[in-house]
Amino acid sequence: MSSAPRPEEIARDATWLAQALDPSAGNVRLIAMDRESYRAASFLDDRMIQQPVDAQVLPWTRIEEAITDELRCDARWIFHIGHVGSTLLSRLLGEIEGVLAIREPRLLRDVAMSPPAVRASYIRQVPRLMSRTFADEEFACVKATSWVSEIAPALVPPRERTLFMFVKPRSYIATILAGANSVKEQRMLAATRAQRLSRRVSTLGAAHSDAELAAIAWACEMTSLENAADAMADRKIAWLDFDQMLADVVEALRLSANHFGFQADEAQLRDLASGPLMSHYSKALEHDYSPSLRQQLIEESRRLHGAEIESALAMLRSAAEKSPLLARAVARSED
Repeated sequence: MSSAPRPEEIARDATWLAQALDPSAGNVRLIAMDRESYRAASFLDDRMIQQPVDAQVLPWTRIEEAITDELRCDARWIFHIGHVGSTLLSRLLGEIEGVLAIREPRLLRDVAMSPPAVRASYIRQVPRLMSRTFADEEFACVKATSWVSEIAPALVPPRERTLFMFVKPRSYIATILAGANSVKEQRMLAATRAQRLSRRVSTLGAAHSDAELAAIAWACEMTSLENAADAMADRKIAWLDFDQMLADVVEALRLSANHFGFQADEAQLRDLASGPLMSHYSKALEHDYSPSLRQQLIEESRRLHGAEIESALAMLRSAAEKSPLLARAVARSED
């Protein structure tokens, strides 16, 4: 266990990950990392502290001392609606030389879930905090948790680059219904999502099935991205449909790398598209998972829940008739 880092050590590079924030106490938890630690971690939330780590809890004022306006603020950002391959894309891009992939640090969720008045005390340093790398020529590529898109405009500075990942609602609903854990997760998040969605869309009623609950979840997260895009006209935004990515992984990687300004040659892109990351579950590499298996599960889900899925899609289309923001999300995702 090392001693608490000094402000200049925090500012120097990405060694000290700002992993979590306690806004009420004004404390931040820093965890010592190296390149391999970032590469291996599927998530930088509290699951990472279930094993021994070098952690230090410091007052946020130490961050304010360290993260000054002179530091770089050029992280690339991935925002998404959940269950759309964002972890896979982050892992693939993280294999490109000069890219430090940072996946879902809890601190971003802590900031996003804070009341706006409290959030204002912390948000200013976060874009620079997340832009630290281990070399000047390296770029941080930050994948946030889905609901962090609510504060995307505050995280991505003007003229910087971000990517929004999504899938069509039919695919999203079938994906959720295909997994017991996904259904359980969406039930747990239902109340929070309903509250978030109510700020943007008032035309969706209560869900009467898990399929309709998944449709509401899709509407919540997609309108969050659409709303963010409205507020980010001076940023460079690319949209990526995960199903289209899987149809041509090389092309999706090429477009994503070019959008972010990452240098990858054609041979490396093809190696990544056919490499082991594509045949394992990106959130837990010890488990086999592939695009073909995903498609099988989705097709089975559609056979089992076809009527409920169609009803949920009809609910979305009906609500979109009275909500321009939801209508735009549905139009972007038309089959």
